[in-house]
Amino acid sequence: MARATFTKSFTQQLPIPDDAIEAAVAVMRSGRLHRYNTAADAAGETADLEREFAAWQGQPYCLAVASGGQAMQIAMRASGVQPGDLVMTNGFTLAPVPGAIAGVGAKAVLIEITDDLVIDLDDLDRKAKATGARYLLLSHMRGHLCDMDRLMRIAAAHSMTIIEDCAHTMGARWNGKLSGSFGLAGCFSTQTYKHMNSGEGGLLTSDDPDFMARATILSGSYMLFDRHGAGPATEVYDDIKLDTPNCSARMDNLRAAILRPQLRALNQSIADWNARHDLVAEMLATNPAIHLPNRPEAELYVGSSIQFCLPHITPDAARGFIAHLAAVGVEVKWFGASMPVGFTSAHQSWRYIAAQALPQTDRILAGLFDMRLPLTFDLKDCALLADHILDAVAMLKQERE
Repeated sequence: MARATFTKSFTQQLPIPDDAIEAAVAVMRSGRLHRYNTAADAAGETADLEREFAAWQGQPYCLAVASGGQAMQIAMRASGVQPGDLVMTNGFTLAPVPGAIAGVGAKAVLIEITDDLVIDLDDLDRKAKATGARYLLLSHMRGHLCDMDRLMRIAAAHSMTIIEDCAHTMGARWNGKLSGSFGLAGCFSTQTYKHMNSGEGGLLTSDDPDFMARATILSGSYMLFDRHGAGPATEVYDDIKLDTPNCSARMDNLRAAILRPQLRALNQSIADWNARHDLVAEMLATNPAIHLPNRPEAELYVGSSIQFCLPHITPDAARGFIAHLAAVGVEVKWFGASMPVGFTSAHQSWRYIAAQALPQTDRILAGLFDMRLPLTFDLKDCALLADHILDAVAMLKQERE
């Protein structure tokens, strides 16, 4: 049966809400875009966002910064990472994660992933023992949470500091506990393709006052640290303010104004994403040739994209699969390509870190495909996407036979 070509854009996000536009216009009319340039009786949009996101995340402290990548770099510096230190991270993540490690002068140690696209905890345990690395920048890549209870036991056994990259898990939970609340810090992104959209931006949360004081000075607070919405007491800064450099990575009031109304709607957005994800996943699961990552009962995920594997697919067949889908308007990314494409890359293309052997990860990425599910798609759209993918997989089978 001939199906309709899919015509919607995979990069088109929902419009910024009217109340967010009104708040942004008010900031522009005031001229007070810089986070510390506020009227005497006003906290300012950025400080209010910090307070509201800290409450939403259930953490006492929140810092708003320029990007998710800056949140990770500041978190590592504030946690004590020094140039030359070893920092472990997932072998499957996006380039800003190893880029953040390189950005602070540390050395990345890549950990294998499992068929469920999460960090391999056995490999983490082995490499922590073998290398002595005491930092883990844990990437919840594409919204998949590993067994966080076991991970924290491993971390305790190795006196390991955990910094969570939650760019894809804002609102996700493990056994009811929010991602970003397990380790020393949670790093969030508000880049356009994430769960809240300010074009670019980041949020950093923690329950450690000394860590957050260092992070706040690093972000570029000068001596205005007492004007943050969810920061430590001023006395915490007594020595930290003199010992910590200023790296100027602040969020501004305009972006914060855009984000605050989106935060109020985030729980509904998560439900809407998951309805789309689950419909596509249910349809793809009808074909035994397609492997979908297992979602444990303990995990509450945020399904703003979907991943699936075609084990043993050849590179030529993968390229043909992608081309066939593109011809019917379906934009699917492949992580097994030899060169990075757009936002998609594999560890072999991160030549700013030492090359490392990850045979298990390479096997998985060779057949791994990824598709965005923006909220501009409705459920009917998602069903059509799944039908096109099932058709393309059936065509692969016919070509093999």
